[in-house]
Amino acid sequence: MNTPIAIIGAGLGGLTLARVLHIHGIAATIYEAETSANARAQGGLLDIHEYNGQLALKAADLYNQLLGIIIEGADAKRICDQHGNVLLEWPSTDNGGRPEVERGELRRILLESLPADTIRWGHKLTAATPLGGGRHLLSFANGSTMTTDLLVGADGAWSRVRPLLSEVKPAYAGISFIETVLFQSNSRHTASAEVVGDGTLMAVVPNKGILAHRHASGTLQTYVALNRPEDWFARLDLSDPVTAMALLADEFDGWAPELIALITNGDTDPVLRPIHALPVKHKWDRVHGVTLLGDAAHLMSPFAGEGANLAMYDGALLGEAIVANPGSIEAALIAYEKELFPRSAETAAETDGNLRLFFNETAPQGLIDLFTQYLPEK
Repeated sequence: MNTPIAIIGAGLGGLTLARVLHIHGIAATIYEAETSANARAQGGLLDIHEYNGQLALKAADLYNQLLGIIIEGADAKRICDQHGNVLLEWPSTDNGGRPEVERGELRRILLESLPADTIRWGHKLTAATPLGGGRHLLSFANGSTMTTDLLVGADGAWSRVRPLLSEVKPAYAGISFIETVLFQSNSRHTASAEVVGDGTLMAVVPNKGILAHRHASGTLQTYVALNRPEDWFARLDLSDPVTAMALLADEFDGWAPELIALITNGDTDPVLRPIHALPVKHKWDRVHGVTLLGDAAHLMSPFAGEGANLAMYDGALLGEAIVANPGSIEAALIAYEKELFPRSAETAAETDGNLRLFFNETAPQGLIDLFTQYLPEK
């Protein structure tokens, strides 16, 4: 069986690409390793930027649906010291340039915008073999195979498609997150809810910090950041959450109780999220019939909030390039990659700089200086 356009991965970028192609009458098939849309939780909040993520959703004719899932006031930000004292307050901007949404809700509107048969769930790619002329043979863990004329790797950090284009692998960025979740914070975790505020909390010192988001439901989602080698976290046995989180809290000895509670009072099992990145200027030579988007192309740390936005923007622009070059996949890929590489390099450099700024020896002052530049006028 031959699929003209095969997209590996049903994340935001792959879905956006399929949607842009669909509204222009071009069929594509998405192959996704997960067994269903609800196979796992979809993560926390995303701020959708007017210069890339919002443009992508406009290209996908889904901007009005975006407006319907914005969480009012959630774009507020607060920087605190380790004692819970507020150092900088960033009020909500009435959801102008960077409104916040639930990642799961954003994925839902993309999924619902596609024909039901667009996604092949339970198809984990195990191998992609070049056949010549830009065609590839795709092999999946469920035993099925198919060929494709255009292969798009939208399959994230550890992409199975990337090795067709690049030998580079993501490198550990020196810092990891431990994710915790506190439910019903307004009634059960009132002190922590108060210190987080209405949107995002950033409490950082050199080499560590506590970052938290308040969801519309009152859930507090926390990322405890620590600059330690990967093997340090390997010794943190998260199968025993109480002991592990107590050890993690010891790294924040002397911090305010309401901040420590974000570490120790989690209502779900903690999740380790090591931060990896591809080189800032990651690129590849043109290979017939295959390309990448999103984290597969330019994995970076989350310290500019650009990952999901860039993935959708990549998907939209690749879709538009295919539409603009009917009958010539190579012309479309050349046009797409010509813009992709400088765009992603610029953002990756910004993100890498922000990672260092968040936790450097001046923290939190460098972070305060950064946000002060962009404070909305009163």
